[in-house]
Amino acid sequence: MPEMKKSRLVPDVDFAKDGKQTGFIRLFHSTHDSAYGFLPIPIVVVKNGEGPTAFFSSGNHGDEYEGQVALTNLIKFLEPGMIRGRVIMLPMANYPAALVGRRVSPIDDLNMNRIFPGDPDGTVTRQIAHYIDSEIIPLADLVIDLHSGGSSLNYIPTALAKQSNDPTLYQKQLAALRAFGAPYTYIQGGAQGQGGDQTLGAGADRRGSIALGTELGGAGAVNPSGLAIAERGLRNLLVHLGILGKEHWADPPVATRFLDVRGPEMYVYAPENGVFEPLVELGDTVAIGTPAAHIHMPETPWLPPVEIAFKAAGIVMCKRVPARTKRGDCLFHLANDLAV
Repeated sequence: MPEMKKSRLVPDVDFAKDGKQTGFIRLFHSTHDSAYGFLPIPIVVVKNGEGPTAFFSSGNHGDEYEGQVALTNLIKFLEPGMIRGRVIMLPMANYPAALVGRRVSPIDDLNMNRIFPGDPDGTVTRQIAHYIDSEIIPLADLVIDLHSGGSSLNYIPTALAKQSNDPTLYQKQLAALRAFGAPYTYIQGGAQGQGGDQTLGAGADRRGSIALGTELGGAGAVNPSGLAIAERGLRNLLVHLGILGKEHWADPPVATRFLDVRGPEMYVYAPENGVFEPLVELGDTVAIGTPAAHIHMPETPWLPPVEIAFKAAGIVMCKRVPARTKRGDCLFHLANDLAV
């Protein structure tokens, strides 16, 4: 088997050192404006003795803000004397995208959550993915990658996981999701082409870590409910792992409701270009055939709108935000109750 190439990225922090370290992962990137410059990806490591390691990531998609704020607040809160073990926090994982508030990098136009395990000799986004996959994830017992709907979607704040093929690891995922305590938790089947095995979470699963995710709101803003769920949930995960003491446990308001998202029929896509008029709202329960949306065409206003109906029954978990839409844009996705 050929030897795996090491990352060229250089961290300011020492993952084995006790204490609270703040610094940057340096990705050297020569440009017209900065011949010998580097991209400074912020990283914080809090460590105190031996114990489990949690890796918390946000900003994988740069226009998703609830996770970035939650980790920024957690970084200020955590001190070495409070914990036993280690917490690694990467609040702007895709730093170039997060800096400009875009889903994809402005440098190479890549979606980082679709290219894991990355490439040490690739473009900027591929190099970041490779560093996370090869240098950080192997250190972690639990990984949570905090997402929301970004600029084009809005979600009911929820936790999620792609079901591990390892039954023992799957039970650990479920226990961690219960500890996180979001009102809704959905299990992804991976059949919709929404990232599959090239996400950060899939990289964690391949390495035997407990891999979780979230969708905390979106619409290009900070959802207060989603932020509160994230802040409470992250502390509860640290207690669940034994990194924080039980005095920091924050009881979730309700037991999480497990949901299932599998199959293309759970997704509704725009069949035409035009203006999207939603006919249902987040949290609504719909049946097969329930009208989902109208697509209006102001360019030819004498034409009737195109009506789209749901092809499955379920709860509306996600809704498109911009009214102007193109054929192929996702308008909604549904979820159904899941017995676990």
